[in-house]
Amino acid sequence: MSELGDFLRTRRARLTPEEVGLTSYGARRRVPGLRREELAQLAGVSVAYYTRLEQGQSRNASDSVLEAVSRALRLDDDERAHLLHLARPVKRQRAAAPRPETARPATRQLVEALDTVPAAVLDRRTNVLAWNGFGHALLAGHLAFDDRPNLARLLFLDPHTRELYPRWEEEARVAIASLRMVAGENPEDRALAELIGELSMKSREFTALWARHPVRTCTFGVKLLHHPLVGEMELNFENMVLPDDSGQRVLMYSAAPGSAARGGLDLLRAMTAGTADPAASADVRREAVDGG
Repeated sequence: MSELGDFLRTRRARLTPEEVGLTSYGARRRVPGLRREELAQLAGVSVAYYTRLEQGQSRNASDSVLEAVSRALRLDDDERAHLLHLARPVKRQRAAAPRPETARPATRQLVEALDTVPAAVLDRRTNVLAWNGFGHALLAGHLAFDDRPNLARLLFLDPHTRELYPRWEEEARVAIASLRMVAGENPEDRALAELIGELSMKSREFTALWARHPVRTCTFGVKLLHHPLVGEMELNFENMVLPDDSGQRVLMYSAAPGSAARGGLDLLRAMTAGTADPAASADVRREAVDGG
């Protein structure tokens, strides 16, 4: 099953004839949502042509056809961009083996200088390339400071990280939707494919959510966290994409001055900034997480 076909089928399945102004005569439908024939009618293309597109056999679809299909499926901006990436994948030379990325020294220096803001440098696969002590304490204080975990892997496979998010299901949907966007933009990324394969094998929840083919960019928003040291905090986050072609970004968290969340962040910073040895402070945090 092609990624393009999978995406189009999931989007057909969420629409009904009544929603798009087609007449349904009450006959038993073998598939949920719209049939291929109905979608082709709405898009103004032949059934044979749409079928080839859904089967991944039409790599030269015109802009007008893709736009018509997008409108017929009522795609939002993120979904439309994803459709274009899947329909016209950019061919890149496949690397012989995945190579670990690193953050530029200047980027690491910037993150370290943000000592009043929890911050981390991530690659497009959500690997942590660098973080400051505050960011480490907020996101993964139960790990050693020098660890460089993958945030998606932690979200689905690490019990401490699951407890960090009271709305874990919502967080999981957003994480998968973002990974779907990245996978569509980078179809030749072996390391990303291996991460998705690992999570599919080890997490039934990941597999079920991945099959729904959610798509969404995640550049800013609000997250609810329940930190083991300072309790519940509703934090704003921003993903600042670096101005190069690496796909790396700086993730930062903040809270409004005077808010309870700001007080929680200030307390966490005070609790974790008292030692110059990141490993030692990590031991203190790990003991607190594990109950002493």
